[in-house]
Formats: sequence, structure tokens, C-alpha cells
Amino acid sequence: MIAAAAGIALCLLALSVAATAMRGLTAASAAVYAASAVFCLALALVGIWTLATQADASAMTVPVGLPWLGAHLRLDALSAVFLVILGTGGVSASVFAIGYGRHEHEPHRVLPFFPGFLAAMTLVLLADDAFTFLVSWEVMSLLSWALVLTHHRDEATRTAGYLYLVMAGFGTMVLLLAFGLMAGAEGGYDFAAIRAVTRSPGLAALVLALMMVGAGSKAGLMPLHVWLPVAHPAAPSHVSALMSGVMTKVALYGFVRVAFDLVGPVPWWMSVPMIVIGAVTAVMGILFANVDGDGKRVLAYSTIENIGVIFAAFGLSLAFRANGMGPLAALALTAGLVHAVNHMLFKSLLFMVAGAVLNATGRRDLDGLGGLIHRMPKTAFLALVGATAIAALPPLNGFVSEWLLFQAVLQSPQLPQPGLQFLVPAAGALLALAAALAAACFVRFYGVIFLGRPRSDVARNAADSDGWSLAAMGGLALLCVLAGIVPGFLIDLVAPAVELAVGARVPMQAGNSWFTVVPVAEVRSSYSGFLVMTFIAISGGASAWLVHRLASRRLRRAPAWDCGFPNADPVTQYGGGSFAQPIRRVMAPVLAARETVTIPPPGDMAAARHRARTEDLAWTRIYLPLVTAVGFVARRFNALQFLTIRRYLGLVFGSLILLLTGLTIWN
Repeated sequence: MIAAAAGIALCLLALSVAATAMRGLTAASAAVYAASAVFCLALALVGIWTLATQADASAMTVPVGLPWLGAHLRLDALSAVFLVILGTGGVSASVFAIGYGRHEHEPHRVLPFFPGFLAAMTLVLLADDAFTFLVSWEVMSLLSWALVLTHHRDEATRTAGYLYLVMAGFGTMVLLLAFGLMAGAEGGYDFAAIRAVTRSPGLAALVLALMMVGAGSKAGLMPLHVWLPVAHPAAPSHVSALMSGVMTKVALYGFVRVAFDLVGPVPWWMSVPMIVIGAVTAVMGILFANVDGDGKRVLAYSTIENIGVIFAAFGLSLAFRANGMGPLAALALTAGLVHAVNHMLFKSLLFMVAGAVLNATGRRDLDGLGGLIHRMPKTAFLALVGATAIAALPPLNGFVSEWLLFQAVLQSPQLPQPGLQFLVPAAGALLALAAALAAACFVRFYGVIFLGRPRSDVARNAADSDGWSLAAMGGLALLCVLAGIVPGFLIDLVAPAVELAVGARVPMQAGNSWFTVVPVAEVRSSYSGFLVMTFIAISGGASAWLVHRLASRRLRRAPAWDCGFPNADPVTQYGGGSFAQPIRRVMAPVLAARETVTIPPPGDMAAARHRARTEDLAWTRIYLPLVTAVGFVARRFNALQFLTIRRYLGLVFGSLILLLTGLTIWN
């Protein structure tokens, strides 16, 4: 199967080259996206077949790259899980783009990079040596940067692209250092040689910390997240869906591959920063999502929250594994992997919803929309499915993975370390807070966009999405429902990858009655999405029947309660800022929130003004001072370009002496 996956990646690369030559052709956009959808479907099927048959890992070496190394490729259960994520997300984004791409003013700025981006992510998942992994990772970063800059004439887009490029370069350098430490003095850069190296616990912890920085900067861990809320919204919506739903999972794959496979056993205390950073990232991400007024940026901040949830699950799994508690390590890792799949489904769906709204209205700000449930009823229904799923409400898929994670948290008192016994429940409380805030966030997101009355003419005159876009969103919505009703199949699907990583797996779920999930057989804690869905359908249907049976069938309309102020202006209804105000005020110290009210003096007919703003303290306290310091140093070093030849030679000689001294100390 590795040959099939590698061949598909090669076809995507060839399609990227062909798309460059198709510039100016009318049907080029649809043809490129349709071919990308077919290739991504093939990738998903390869991953599903590998997991379903529990096939042994397959490998191959391609004679490209470093002359003495070549490019090693390998497909095993762990990479197959993320290949399914990539394939499914790629199919939906490509199908959506067939319709969405018709609205692009300059499609040639997307087409050459889109299939290449998919191919680069595929090669990251298949790489079996450090060189191939890092080169593919960097190509993935560069192509996604080019896609972010699609609307390059916008100043905000150029700023987002620059910030993303800087953070991507920083992450790659850190990853290079991590792989260099893993290769050791022998310099074996293929993964088999890296696995064979014996490392001290301190070195293993250092490698894991570097991977948290390198992969975490791409995934959106705080405080390395600053590029994500500006870059993801700047890209076209189908690209945003890929970056948020898929590329962040490729970053997670890089971390999981190293933490659970290449680096070897890590001490239990290394799980502590992972759990803490994951939980804090989850809470901070969803807090910023609750107070932001841009629809796509709300979704980007929500991605940060979900990445934090997944990292906390991975950290908990490492803690259990370090203490020899294989079944519980498998439970936590299963929760993380299942949530990665679920997040791809509902976040891709919601970014497509945001794209459909943007096409219909030309607006992303929440307070410029409203009432779209009447103008875009099909999109509104699919958005409701996505919002319910991401809010982790049963019986949809978001609830299942978070429920699995909390089952693992509830088993944490079995950990022997008192610090973990205190830390894990505290982190669980933060994750529960994040889940509650997520529900509030997407009540606001859905209600302000689709309910109420239109706040602008463009919202009042909007039309529903095209058939291709609705088909892509409908497919993702269906998968969200199925993964929530019958989650046992998804749990069993990722089980081979979990067993490969921690040497254990959760009990098989396929034989359970009523599609019940029983993650820990000894405890018998269970959940059945099918029964919950059945109960909701029966109780809701019975209530509707009783209302229509016992009440009048006559339809009556009356004005909404206006609090004693009869004003039909839509601006009097609740908006995004109205929903955000209580959270912004309660969390003001965390969000660095400020509100100013300007009231004109008596006799002045000017309007009163209320302004609210929040600050990302990571940006203002870390990155802005760093940028200032770099600018200061750069200005001082600018004098080096005016040295004489003698001084240049002296500088080179001094650098050589320092390098040789460092090598001597190292040896």
C-alpha cells in the first residue's frame, strides 16, 4: 500500500504542475479540484484499508534526496489514521472548491498550489527518514503560505502571510534541531536508526520539548499560536478548512510519531507541561473565540482550543504509559486521535459554512449578518449540525471524543505520583470549562449569523449555496452524525495505531449491543449515541405531536417582546458584542479587555460611543518586545556591510576559531 500512497502523492504533484499550465482555461478550476478530490478519496481508502485489515507496515526507498540516504517512505497504522484525516478533509475541501472557486477573482493564485499542498502533507505522513520529513514539512509550509497570500492586495493578508512565514521557519529550525539530537553522533537519519539509539531521560525530554515547540507552532499551541488567527481566516475558505482541519493534524502526527515511536520512553514528569499547556491552550483559545467579532477568526481560535484538548490527551497518555498503565494510556490516546478525526469533520464543515456565507454576503463580521436561516435554509441546517458537533453536545461526534477524554481523566487517581493525582483533575476542570465556553461560543456564532433579523442589505438579499458546496458540507455533516451515533467503528478503526504507539488498546466496540461504547471494561462506564439519538427523536416527535394534537393548528404571528421599547431597527437585537460582553468582563484580566464609553456633553448632538477591545498577551508581552529587540540588533549589525576586506577576513577567521572551539568542547 505504500506504493499506492506514494503514487497518489506523485499524481498530486503532477497535477500541481499541470495546473500551472492551465492558467486562462475556463474549466481549469473545476478539473483541478475534481482530480484532487479523486486522489484524496484514494488516499482515504488506502488509510482505511490499512487500518481495517491491520496490515503490516510497508516501506520503500526512492532514489532521490541525499545521495547516501535516498527517500525512505513507510505506511503503518499510525500514519494511516492521519492519512484518513487528510484524505477525507481533502475530498470535502476539493468538492466544496468546485463551486466556491467560481467566485475567486484570480483562481490561478490557488490552483497550482492546492494539489501540491495536499501532496506535501501526504509525504510528511509517509516519510521514514528525517530528511524527507523535514523537506516535505517545509514544502507544506511554503505552499500553504502561498495559499494564504491568495488575496495579496489586502494589507492584512500580507501581514498574515509574513507572520506565518516567520513562525513556520522558526518551527522548522526547531524540528531540525530535534531530529539532529535524535540522530546522535552516528548521524543515522532514517527512522529505523533513530529508534535504535539509546537516549538518557534528559535527552529524551529535551527532544520532546523541542517537538512541542516545533510541531506546536504549526498546530497552534499557546503561546506559539499568534499566526493562526490571522493566517487561517486570510486564506480562501476551502484552504482555511484544509489548514485548520488537516494541516494542524499533520503537525500533531509529527509530534505523536516522535513522542510515542521514535524518541523511546520518556519520564512521567515530561507529561506535566504537555497537560498544562494543552489545558491552558484550550481555555484561552475558546475565550478569544467567544469575544471576537469575525466569523472566520472565531473558527480559527476554536481550532486553537481543540488542539489544546488533543495535546492534553496526548500528555495524559504519556503519563499513563510512563507508569506502565497500558490500557489507560490507550484510552487517553484513543480520545486524542478520535478527537483529531472529529475536529477535522466539524471544523472543515464550519469553515465551509463561513465560506458560503462570505460568498452570499461578502461579509465575515458577525454583526453585519443575521436572519440567514430564511435566505440560506440548507446552509443554516448544515451549520447547525456543525455547531452542535463542535459544542460537544450529544449525540454528535464532538461529544464522544471529549467523553472518552474525561473517562481517562477520571482514572487519574490510579497514577502513583501525587503531583499528577492533583494536576490531572485540575486540568480536567479546565477542559470542562473549555467545553462549556465552546457551547456558549457556538450558540453565539450560529444565533448571530442565522437567527434574528438581517442587519444589512447583503444579508437581507443573500441566496443559498451552490450544489457542489452543499454536497461537500452535507457529506461532512453526515459523517458528524454517523461518528456520533455509531462511534465504536471509529474507535476500532484507530485501535491499531493506538496499539502501535502504547502497546495496548481499548476493548473492541463492534460487538456491543445498541452501538454502546465501553472504553474501560472493568469500570463498565458506557455511552450509546444511538440510544441518545433515539430518545431525542421519540421525545421530540411526541412533544410536537402533542402540541399539534392538543393546541390550535392555526398559525399565529406576533411581534417579539421589545422590552418596552418598540423599535423595529435590527440593531436593537442581540449581536455578537452583546453575547460576548459578560464573558469579556468576567475574564477581563485574562483577556486584557478594556471598555471605554464616550458620552457627549449636554447640548452636543454627537452619538455616544462604546468601544471594547481585547489583547493577546502573548503577542504584546512576548512577540512585540522580541520584534523590537530584533530590529534594534539588526540596525546595529547593519554596519557590517560597510567593512573593509581586511575586517571581513578577520571576522571570518574569528568565526572559524569559535566554530572549532565549539566542536572541540562538543567532542
